[in-house]
Amino acid sequence: MPTLSPEPHQQRQMAESFGVDAERYDRVRPRYPDALIRTVVEASPGNHILDVGCGTGIVSRQLQAAGCDVLGVDVDERMAEFARRTGVEVEVSPFESWDPGGRTFDAVVAGMTWHWIDPVAGAAKAAEVLEPGGQLAVFWNVFQPPSDLAKAFAAVYREVLPDRPAYHRVSASPLDAYLAFLGKAADGMRESGAFGEPERWQFPWSRPYSRDEWIEQVRTGGDASQFDPSKFDELLTGIGAAVDAAGGSFQMDFTALTLTATRS
Repeated sequence: MPTLSPEPHQQRQMAESFGVDAERYDRVRPRYPDALIRTVVEASPGNHILDVGCGTGIVSRQLQAAGCDVLGVDVDERMAEFARRTGVEVEVSPFESWDPGGRTFDAVVAGMTWHWIDPVAGAAKAAEVLEPGGQLAVFWNVFQPPSDLAKAFAAVYREVLPDRPAYHRVSASPLDAYLAFLGKAADGMRESGAFGEPERWQFPWSRPYSRDEWIEQVRTGGDASQFDPSKFDELLTGIGAAVDAAGGSFQMDFTALTLTATRS
């Protein structure tokens, strides 16, 4: 689930918390649909790609499998070390201040990470390292549980975190939070003056989750480390009970929401 800060790129502590359990993150975070990866590769003028906020290398490995030469950049040495063990070359730095050393790329991508990047400075850095005609593509997997289960999750958040109404809204309708990220990303691309008009792509897909699989996914959220441990345990218990009441498993629909723009 997304962070609920109105300016998540300013929440550096949260942005850099994922490496606490890099193995779990890599194991349970969903991959991206083949159609998205294929479309990004086909839109790129070449196969030399920079993966921003590469984390454990989930996107990087999918791009490598599609025949691309990938370099990752991430703020967290723990995540970077995990990615290196899987065959991904990674440099550790905040993207906004990363030194590309004169290197350029055919595409810059970011999967589930662009909201952690300053949208204006990030677009400017991407423009700096992209070849003319290169592509900037940022994307998010939007979780869309069945409506009854979404309502049950929202009820759990209301009960456990009554003083945090934003969580109640997002747990019931996560798409709204991601559309806000998309809007900020588009504004940053426009403000840079270096890109054509951004385009939005959507790739629907789905996968089943068991109760335990979904709880493991919730544990990897950027806000997980921010909760009081007892409250977080209570939250997970309530979420697990909601899935049990729905039969112990469910089909999660996703939309891989993508924003792309061409370097002028």
